[in-house]
Amino acid sequence: MNRRTFLSALGLAAAAPHLACAPRVASMTTPRRLRRVGIQLYTLRDDARQNLEGTLRNIAQIGYKDVELLSSMNNFGMPPAQLRALLDTLGMRAPSTHVGGDAFNNLDREIETAKILGHRYIVLASLPTDNPTLDDYRLWADRLNEAGRHAQGSGIQIAFHDESVDFKPINGVVPYDVLAERTDPTLVRLQLDTGNLALAGADVYAYMKRYSSRYWLFHIKDSPALGAAHDAELGKGIIDFRRLLASIDQIDDKVLYVEQESYPGTPLESARRDYAYLSTLEF
Repeated sequence: MNRRTFLSALGLAAAAPHLACAPRVASMTTPRRLRRVGIQLYTLRDDARQNLEGTLRNIAQIGYKDVELLSSMNNFGMPPAQLRALLDTLGMRAPSTHVGGDAFNNLDREIETAKILGHRYIVLASLPTDNPTLDDYRLWADRLNEAGRHAQGSGIQIAFHDESVDFKPINGVVPYDVLAERTDPTLVRLQLDTGNLALAGADVYAYMKRYSSRYWLFHIKDSPALGAAHDAELGKGIIDFRRLLASIDQIDDKVLYVEQESYPGTPLESARRDYAYLSTLEF
């Protein structure tokens, strides 16, 4: 053993008792939970059609703090100022709303309504075209860019929500990728619907990795299997939401909504169980 090796070994031996007694540094960060849990009103669409105020009161009573509204369904007939007053009374906020394609024909009106309701995002729910082609996706990417440019300075941002059909290849090309790559990230943000992605048979985590910086809103939806015909209650399908949430950068600045479209019982019962699952999930 040469001198350097010997001294190194001697130093390590001398330090060993102190190292053994030293406090261990945690190898993992402290588990976190979501600060706010929201819900997409479409989850309770039938209830809302019958009684929007009662539905929102039930949502607030469960514990949800955010709700994504449905301008595409005219918010079930309740005027914007009245709806905003109700949300304020319930201590809830509505960071975003879903709209149809016709909303972009009068974007100034949509922006003014969004301001009344406290929205930060106007989200195109889906392409307003049956059997869309790749050219339709290019067209709507351009329209979204135009809308995002028009909305600059208003405090409202434009976003796009995925449906399962968006991930079905057309002539070997995934149309969602066409739209995502053609839209300008400074003008258009993306809302990831985890369930729709799984229902299309696509890899949720691969898309999170690919477009993570583009995703500012989320529909947290489960699926019983890749390519399934319907969704599932949270935690009862195949999506690892702990892994998903841990992969979202700056998660406290993002907006996450529970969404469920099919139910083993009543929609409200599922909404309660979904909240209990997601609000207590550590990641």
